[in-house]
Amino acid sequence: MRRDGADGWCYVTAGQGRAAPRRGAARPAGSPASPDPATSDKSRLTALEGLAALSLDALSSVAYGPEAITLVLVAAGTAGLAYTLPVTGAITVLLAILVISYRQVIAAFPGGGGAYAVARTHLGRQPSLVAAASLIIDYVLNAAVGVSAGIEALTAAFPVLYGARVWLCLAALALITGVNLRGVADSARVFMVPTIAFIAAIGLVIVAGLLRTHPAVPPAHLPYTATETVGILLLLRAFASGCSALTGVEAIANAVPAFRAPRARRAQHTEVMLGVVLGVMLLGLAVLIRKFHIGPVPGSTVLAELTNAAVGHNLLFFAVQLITLVLLTLAANTSFGGLPVLLGLLARDNYLPHLFSLRADRQVHRYGVGVLAVLAAVLLVGARGDTQALVPVFAIGVFVGFTLAQVGMVRHWHLSQQPGWRWRAVVNGTGAVASAVAAVIELGSKFLLGGWLVVVTIPLLVLLFSSIHRTYDGIRDLLQPDQVPDRPHPERSLVVVPVGGLSRLTEEAMSAALSLGDEVTAVTVCFTDPEDTAADQKFRAEWNHWHPDVRLVTLHSQHRALAPPVVDYLRKLEHKHPHHRLVVLIPEVQPARRWQWILHNQRGAVLDRAIRRGTQNVVICRLRFQLTTWDDTGDEAAHS
Repeated sequence: MRRDGADGWCYVTAGQGRAAPRRGAARPAGSPASPDPATSDKSRLTALEGLAALSLDALSSVAYGPEAITLVLVAAGTAGLAYTLPVTGAITVLLAILVISYRQVIAAFPGGGGAYAVARTHLGRQPSLVAAASLIIDYVLNAAVGVSAGIEALTAAFPVLYGARVWLCLAALALITGVNLRGVADSARVFMVPTIAFIAAIGLVIVAGLLRTHPAVPPAHLPYTATETVGILLLLRAFASGCSALTGVEAIANAVPAFRAPRARRAQHTEVMLGVVLGVMLLGLAVLIRKFHIGPVPGSTVLAELTNAAVGHNLLFFAVQLITLVLLTLAANTSFGGLPVLLGLLARDNYLPHLFSLRADRQVHRYGVGVLAVLAAVLLVGARGDTQALVPVFAIGVFVGFTLAQVGMVRHWHLSQQPGWRWRAVVNGTGAVASAVAAVIELGSKFLLGGWLVVVTIPLLVLLFSSIHRTYDGIRDLLQPDQVPDRPHPERSLVVVPVGGLSRLTEEAMSAALSLGDEVTAVTVCFTDPEDTAADQKFRAEWNHWHPDVRLVTLHSQHRALAPPVVDYLRKLEHKHPHHRLVVLIPEVQPARRWQWILHNQRGAVLDRAIRRGTQNVVICRLRFQLTTWDDTGDEAAHS
């Protein structure tokens, strides 16, 4: 077992009397040691802020969910469009089942995680990883689709911008990422105004449309040719397509830790608010579709046609379209609120690198936010900002998560057998069947259009999670954190210090080395060139004159490489030297400003990497001498 590697490095900072943390220490990056609970809670969400931060995906789906239904039903002509309201009613029933179920998930799993947490507890490891993988895919796709749909609406209004759509998508994604890096509560406050404006705009369209006896602007009546009859298969396809409006319903249950205390209760209130608002909007728009006989129109959207019919083609019409455009773009924020928390839970369970569980100031999982932004950017560039290129693989994964969560909750009620558990199990069982049917139909209808990517990607992600988990298990076996270790005992140690000349840095290195070890040896590398031999003789004379009471060993090398002779020397010491612990202390300069790193050589990093690769039982310490001021003559000075 190595004594260096991930847990065998130490860093010593000279010049200001403080030591940097040993690598591998479990100190949260970017957060205070003892955060104030009141201050920390201000960085979390209220129920209304949760609606703005975590529900934009679901709320914005009313802009394309009803249209997805009509696009399927129009295959049966005008008679098929008459079934829009019944299909929407069935989707609303499923929405109610999901809302009730996820309220129960929030209560049973207040630590967050949603489908992943439920499946992990009640269905086992593999189903939980499948749920996590499906949700990750859906979150990344949602971020990309939300941004591209918003920019698509913008380029439809201003065609001159179409050629720059990819750059516009990346700019919008960067803006949303930047806001979320400031904290989920800050992003919620920024997005609250457009969220309320969108709800009010859709409410205005529904109320105005219900009050009218005739449409303000007659809708376009296209000759719909029936190519299919209205059968159960057509209705199921319409149901599955319309279920795209339910993506995002699970985000609140995944991100319960992001809420203020009492977290579970606030998250439940937010879930109910989302269900009520989304259900009312879907049903209201479906009623107007049936009332005004509106179907899909080339060059326009169903929502735009409904707005025309309800309020007329005036300033209100353009206001509704602009608000819809903004919210479609901001719908990506749901992913930024949910995915980083899910990645943090996976990291906590050793299925992802632990850095995903670190939270910076304002409770930001910045690594999760960054990874989501990068993956969404890759999709946007690969799809050239085209929403339709992403839609075929969208919303498949979320139904896999829905199904596993519902099945897990059925088992939860069966095991707990609390009062009323039977009817709760029936609700979850019904939701599981409906979600499974929607998932099968979604996958079947989109498989050849790109849905196969989901089928391939989910197993690959599960294999990745399992591989990371096995790696952490191996580290755990070596470190044995659950066992009381042996009492610490001193060991004879030899400290080897690579040096290249006399300076304040050399003085600090020798002082630190003499403090650390029983014996200290300084090593310098001399190449075979006459100039290097003369320089080495001069350095040795200066060393003897300085007389630090430390032996200086010259390592001769025929090749102009610093690391190999040092590594060879350390290998010999490993096998022949009687000391139990061999330490290499690498002195290096730490500039006062970041840009000054380029002015210094990187011999410390080169030696570090070579020694780690070429030795077995060497502890590496890097002494960083801090340069903090410059005097008037331009000489560097360091705090002593």
